[in-house]
Amino acid sequence: MEKQKFARVFLNAALVSALSGASFGAFAATSSPNVSLGKNLYVAGAVNSNWKPEVYTDGKLDFNQVSSVSDFALNVGEGPTKLFITWETRGDESWAGEKYVHAASCQHSVDASASLQNFKVMTSANSTNGVDGDWETVAEVGESGAMSRGLAIDFAGKSWFRIVAESPVKNLEEVGAYDISDGANDTWFFMGTSISQMGMKQFAVDSNFAQLIHARFADYYPAMLRGGIGCVTSQGVVDALKYYAEYVGNVRYWAIEMGTNDAWGGSNANVETFTKNLQTIIDTAKAHGITPIIARMIATNPEIAKWQVHQDYLDAIDKLTKDNELPAGPDFYSYFLEHPEELSTSDGVHPAEPKGGQSMHRLWAEAVAPLYKYDPCAGLPDVVGCGATSLPKMHNVNFALPKVSVNGREISISGLRENDRVTVMDAMGHVVWNGSANVSFGTSQVLPKVRAGNYFVNIRGANSNYSTKILIK
Repeated sequence: MEKQKFARVFLNAALVSALSGASFGAFAATSSPNVSLGKNLYVAGAVNSNWKPEVYTDGKLDFNQVSSVSDFALNVGEGPTKLFITWETRGDESWAGEKYVHAASCQHSVDASASLQNFKVMTSANSTNGVDGDWETVAEVGESGAMSRGLAIDFAGKSWFRIVAESPVKNLEEVGAYDISDGANDTWFFMGTSISQMGMKQFAVDSNFAQLIHARFADYYPAMLRGGIGCVTSQGVVDALKYYAEYVGNVRYWAIEMGTNDAWGGSNANVETFTKNLQTIIDTAKAHGITPIIARMIATNPEIAKWQVHQDYLDAIDKLTKDNELPAGPDFYSYFLEHPEELSTSDGVHPAEPKGGQSMHRLWAEAVAPLYKYDPCAGLPDVVGCGATSLPKMHNVNFALPKVSVNGREISISGLRENDRVTVMDAMGHVVWNGSANVSFGTSQVLPKVRAGNYFVNIRGANSNYSTKILIK
């Protein structure tokens, strides 16, 4: 019986490898804890949005922005010896302007102040406000045309990092920090067209890719950089690969959505060029130690768009994935073909807001879930006996930061996970309550009553750390 069971698992794993091009285990992610979640963003030495610390460090793009800033900092605490720090600015929604990436029919003429550039990254062990104290410069960046980037910095013995730019950047929306002390590599760049620009960045969704992965696999919280550019073709990306390599050549995965503009109109006239360009992108990624993962391009609603993606493009993506032994990406084509209601009612090509965007995040998370937990049945139909053991879909998976509320002298916390650690400190730093959550995710826990005053509440999970300030009257 055990031999039969082993044979079935082995066969399933072999089928996964054959269908996907490679075993997911060869590209497995390693955990890089998010150490910035819920931390206060300090701007020029002052706390920005002190009562809502999650606004700039919650991993979500929701149009809460610092309109103009040249000096900002985060206190992520001691512990990590190396960090991967990230930032996102809004720009005109595209990842880079025309100066860097040519998009034939869309001129992304973004202002130079739309991207963070010409700046220093500094670290400190003794600052109290992100400006005072002793600072060490650990990185310097010159011209940069990208709206989202990440940098690895040394952080041993430090607790703060600070970015000081020569000129202010506009509409800073999100800052993150991830512990990569152990050589972790859970870092993602989402390369794409306007499909990704809208679905992965522009639309505010309930739970994004990183949050869905974290909700499923609590030890992981991917660093996520959004890189969609409206109207870009595969040729436009290839012509700009020097910038992609410079700006996001330091991540572990390129999640690639590409081809809608190559395939526009429904013919297969450009499929040979498309295939050649995708191979060049794959080769560039691999040369930088990056694993490329390619989505099957989104289907249209032909009743509105009046055209459909030619099968030759889908076949090309499948063959590239197999020939290059890559993990299989999400099948946007099949999903949106079956769900045209999640496509734009105006053009029938782009994802609808927000449902189409939410599905894109979910489909990416489902497709790469085996990178986080080996699943020998991933991608296989029920007929091979895998239906009951395969990782479940993420339709009902949601992510939310804990919520801390005050009722009189009682502190109530909702959105806790099992074994989250909760610490309450007074304004002098004295611990007044400390303990582990013993409730299921989504339920509330009421802490013992405390005296009037200002308090800090810290909630630390396996891969997250959230803090907020409360007032007891």
